Formats: sequence, structure tokens, C-alpha cells
Amino acid sequence: MLLSLRVWNFALLEEVAVEFGSGLNILTGETGAGKSILIDALGAILGHRISNDAIRSGADALRVQAVFSLDSSDKPLRTLLTEQEIECEDELIILRKVMRTGKGTILINGTHVTLTFLRKIAPHLVDIHGQNQNLALLHEDAQRSLLEGGDSSLCELLMRYAEVYSAWREKSRLREERAEKIADIGERVDMLRWQEKEIAEAELTEGEDEELEVEIRRLSHSERLVENASDVSNLLSEDGEEGLSVLSALSRVTHALDEIARYDDGLSNTRSMIEEAYISLQEASYEVRDYLDSIDADPARLDMIQTRMDAIDRLKKKYGGSIPAVFERLFVIRNELESVDNYDIDMERLEAEIAALYEQLKVLAADLTVRRQEIGAVLSGSIERELQDLGMERARFRIVVTPEEKYTNRGADRLTMLFSANVGEEEKPLEKIASGGELSRIALAVKSIAAARDIGGASMVFDEIDTGIGGRTAQMVAERIAFVAQYKQVLCITHLPQIACMADEHLYIAKSVKGEATVTQVEELSADERVREIARMASGDDVTEAALANAREMLVSAGKKKAAFQKKSKGRK
Repeated sequence: MLLSLRVWNFALLEEVAVEFGSGLNILTGETGAGKSILIDALGAILGHRISNDAIRSGADALRVQAVFSLDSSDKPLRTLLTEQEIECEDELIILRKVMRTGKGTILINGTHVTLTFLRKIAPHLVDIHGQNQNLALLHEDAQRSLLEGGDSSLCELLMRYAEVYSAWREKSRLREERAEKIADIGERVDMLRWQEKEIAEAELTEGEDEELEVEIRRLSHSERLVENASDVSNLLSEDGEEGLSVLSALSRVTHALDEIARYDDGLSNTRSMIEEAYISLQEASYEVRDYLDSIDADPARLDMIQTRMDAIDRLKKKYGGSIPAVFERLFVIRNELESVDNYDIDMERLEAEIAALYEQLKVLAADLTVRRQEIGAVLSGSIERELQDLGMERARFRIVVTPEEKYTNRGADRLTMLFSANVGEEEKPLEKIASGGELSRIALAVKSIAAARDIGGASMVFDEIDTGIGGRTAQMVAERIAFVAQYKQVLCITHLPQIACMADEHLYIAKSVKGEATVTQVEELSADERVREIARMASGDDVTEAALANAREMLVSAGKKKAAFQKKSKGRK
């Protein structure tokens, strides 16, 4: 809901601050006082194009600031704000500045935004009726909301359709993805099969590379191993020119200790240790001898296992750095090849699922279209009767729902609102209607029928709605506006006292001379001032006692009607 509007240097508006109420806000004043300028200033907040010519003479820039209150029902708007990273709790403050140089600035709660984004959120804030380019009813989304908002069976059908449509789209996307993938997979399959063959034919075993590394070190240094092992063997067990071997020397030590033991057992422990050492060293000499016998200085064997190790290293380098990684890569390759081998089977199953979903989609879309046509026929008749009550006695209005072949997330049909104001005139889509007054009355008729369930912007503006009407028609227009105001905030510019007397807030716009410049001011009227203004609107500038009495009577009658509307709206809620 629009709480306030402040304007600086916008045409005749030097500095104006206006606060609005939640119900029907009426704006009145003499012709040329600047009522439409105030609406143009609000349009700037909604992203309308603003010319440099709108900047007040002598000023370098114009500024417009609007404050809106938000509630829990504004979820789509809050989603858009969150996507733009704009912090928002209960209020939305929009400031737009246009400079004479052509540059401009737009701030929403202190965050810079683009004009495109401002226009994107505008339908969630205010719905202006009176000029074709500003009429939300001309957009198909708004028309669909009108048609679908109040019918539970249609909403339930739409939810079922949306589920099937989402599944159908996802399966279709997956089919296209797989088709594109298989079209380019020929070369990859060849590569995968070659890799599988390369790894499989290598016949790797876990830990093989570690075993081969040990054997390669041994064969590569066989001569030095033989040389050193021979030295160890000779020193342990072979007497030579250099002297006794270790075992021979220990044998002599043992013999000497045996002789000592014949006369004294003081070295018996020593003899036991020498004996154990002799046995251990003798065992060691046997192992050294066996080791010497096992050393095979075979160059052919070395070449063979080196070639094997080179092959293993190549595989490790290509497929992960270790034999377990190579095995893992082989597993992945075989799974991918199996997936390719099963492509035809998978695609047949996917095609069957898509076909089944498509059949469901066709049935649900047809049901949606039929239900929309039924609702549209009833709604068309109600709106047409409203238009006739609003002074358009020859008006014809039809909501046409036409089946289409293309499926969208809303179904497979196109919605068009057709209108003809006079007998003999062809019914045409609303967007081809030129009259702002006609569009405003059509919007009012629509809102009167759908006020309690309409989900559009929280505030509505009616401009030019009283063009060319009077008498009974004016009274019906006034009552319809007051009725809609029970559900939405309404701002209405009018010259008719019948409409003005329905106001919850009555704002008077006046033009005056300030120094050498003309300025427009806006003020909220008191109860007595309202009586005088309505009398002026009904009788002209010569306000008599009779005119004032008539104005009071009109206000009393309007109050009774508004009370009835209020009671009716509470019953609906």
C-alpha cells in the first residue's frame, strides 16, 4: 500500500508531501491545478519515462520519493527484492532522481537499482488505470490471475498440470542431453575400448610394482652383492692366508675353555656364551652361502622385468599414479561402456515415459482450457452487465480462451479479452482500445467483480474514469469505486461530486502564484472543507446554502453505502 509521496521540482510541484489512507483517496481541484502531474510523479516511481522537460524551471533536477508498506501477502515482490539483495522488512522506500543532464538515480531502500528492475516490481505496487501503457489488465498474466484466482477446481487442476508439465520437461531435457551426448560419443567409445584393452591386457596384480622394484635393485647390483656376500662367507668359515676364520677362531676358543673347565668351572658361563655365539654364527654362514647360491646375475631377466616395470609405470602415469588407481579407472571405463551399450534400451524406456507424460499433459491441458472457457463465459457476462451499469449500455465484453499446440507451464491455450463499446463495432482486444476513460471503466467493472480475490498490486489509481459520464452512471461508478476500495487502496482523480463524496481521504489540489512562479499544493480537507468542495463541484464557484445542504446530504448517503459495502466485505473475508 502507498503510504506517502514526496515530490520536488516536478513541473508545478515545487515541494509537495502527500500521505494516503488505506481506502479510497480522492483527489480533486480546479482544471489545470496539477492533479495529473501528481499521478505522473507517481508514475516516475513505477518506472515510467520522465522527460527533462518535467524538471521545474530554475531547478537542476527533480526528485520523487514514495513509501510503501508491505505485508505477508507480498511474497512475489519480496522474492524479487531478495534476488536483488535489497533488505526489506515492513516498508519499501523508492527514490528517483532525474537530472537536467539526462542522468538519473534510482534507490530502493538505499540500494541502487536499474530502471528495468523498477519496472519489474511496479505491477506489484500500483496498478494505474487511465492510459493504455499503464493498464495492468492489458497483460496476459493479470488476465489469467483474474480468470483463475477464485476457482478452487481450476487451481487444483493447474497444480496437477504443473507437476506433469515439470516432469515432461525434465524427461525431454534428459532425452535431448543424451541424444547430443551419443552423437559425439563415437570417438570416445573407441578411446574407452582401447583403454580398457590396454589395462586388461597388462594383467596387473596388487603390489606387483613394489615386488619388481626390489628385484630390479637386486639384479642391477648382483656383482657387488656376490663380492660382499663372498667376503662375509670367507670371514665366517674359510681359513686363509690372512689367518683363521671367525668360526675357526671360536672353535679354538671353545677348546681352550674346555681345558680350563677340566680344572676350574669359573668360566663355564663364558663357555656357554661362546658356544651360543658359535651356533648363531654357523647358522649365519649357512644363510650367507644360500644367499650366494640364490644370486642370479641374469641380464635377460633384468631386461624383462625392467620392460614390465616400464609398462606398469606408463599405466600408473596415465590412470592415477598407482595400481589401485588404475583398477579404479578400469571400473569407471567399464561402467561408461556398459551405459553406452545400454543406450538404446534406456532411450526406449525414456521415450515411453515422455510419451506417457505427454498424453497426461494433453488431457490436463484440454481440461484446463475447458474450465477456463466455462469460467470465462460466466465472468464475461458479469463484467458486461457491470459495464452497462457504468454507462456503457451497448458494450460487449468477452473473455476468449483459444486452444494452442504449444504447451507452457500454464497450459496450452491463449487468453484474449475482447471489447466493443458500440453496436456495429467489431469486438477487438483490449490493447487496441484507445480511450483511457473506457479502459478505466472496464478495469473498474473487472475489479468490482473480482475485488475480493484479485491478487494484483495493493494500490490502484483511476484517472479519466469520469470522462463523459454523469447522473445515474456517475453514481454507479462512484459506488463501484467505493466497493473496490474495501479490498484495495484506491487513488482517484475526479471532477464528479458523486465520486468525491465516497472518499475516505479527500485531497485538494490547488494552484497559486509564489513570487514570480506558479506552484501546486496538496492538502487534506477537513469535514467542513469537504462539504464546501463537494458543493463547489456540484454547483460551481457560487456555493449557496442549498448547495452546501445538498453536499451534506450526499455525504450522509455515501456514508450509508460505504457502511453497507464494509459489512459485505467483512462477510467475504
